Amino acid sequence: MKAGTPEMIEGPEAFTRFQDAMKAVLAVPHSEIKKRIEEHRKQSALNPNRRGPKRKTKPSASRAKSH
Repeated sequence: MKAGTPEMIEGPEAFTRFQDAMKAVLAVPHSEIKKRIEEHRKQSALNPNRRGPKRKTKPSASRAKSH
């Protein structure tokens, strides 16, 4: 176990702690969560050493093929 983590708690106190944690999580508006995720995505896209698949960019109008 990690140092400083509390021992496993069972019974009514565990339920109360869980309820309090869920209230804290759900108190954040969904719009705020979406905003933070978008900010993180923009920041991580700027990383030139990013691992994994790269984000696709929209092709410019000059590069679009004419049919």
